[in-house]
Amino acid sequence: MSHVLYYSPGSASFLVHWLLLELEVPHTLRLVDLAARAQKTPEYLALNPNGVVPTLVVEGKPQHEAAALALWLADNHPEAGLAPAMDDPQRVDLLQWMFDLANEVQPLLRQWWYPAEVAGEAHAEAVRTQCTQRLQAHWQRIADHLSANGPCLLGERPCVADFYLVMLMRWARNTASPATAFQPLAALAQTLKARPSFATLYAREGLTEWA
Repeated sequence: MSHVLYYSPGSASFLVHWLLLELEVPHTLRLVDLAARAQKTPEYLALNPNGVVPTLVVEGKPQHEAAALALWLADNHPEAGLAPAMDDPQRVDLLQWMFDLANEVQPLLRQWWYPAEVAGEAHAEAVRTQCTQRLQAHWQRIADHLSANGPCLLGERPCVADFYLVMLMRWARNTASPATAFQPLAALAQTLKARPSFATLYAREGLTEWA
């Protein structure tokens, strides 16, 4: 079975694309030109009413939400060891981290990059100031956890939440609060960026920065 991924380089689809490569899942790519607002066309909205990427078409049915897709891919490929099984005590830890990243960290990064969306252009700098402070607190919290329990979020081995975290760290690379200023986070990023799937992902998406 081959999936179809609607993506835009470096966006939230980065996580799903990376996992498709990491897990060696057959797939084809469909580029969505965000600059041309292709994500808001009637054709794309029929696939994803939210008008964002990614959309992953599975057996003819479009699915979305990057964190949900990432967890689903990990669960459907248990041989890769990226998600504890349902009866594993660490399962709740994985879910906690996936929801933490989706609800706490990712929204702050979006607000930093698009402050006018939440407060209007006149308040953009105030939004960024608040986001910077809150992101630094989150990076510190996660770095402290990695120092005490790492090197990965669930211990010795990477899980799907680590892939998610690295994508968010990449998003933060040019903000006022880069995650890699915290050594445990920088070390985790280097570990996952060394995986062959990361190099393939960069080549396929035409990315060069933060390699």
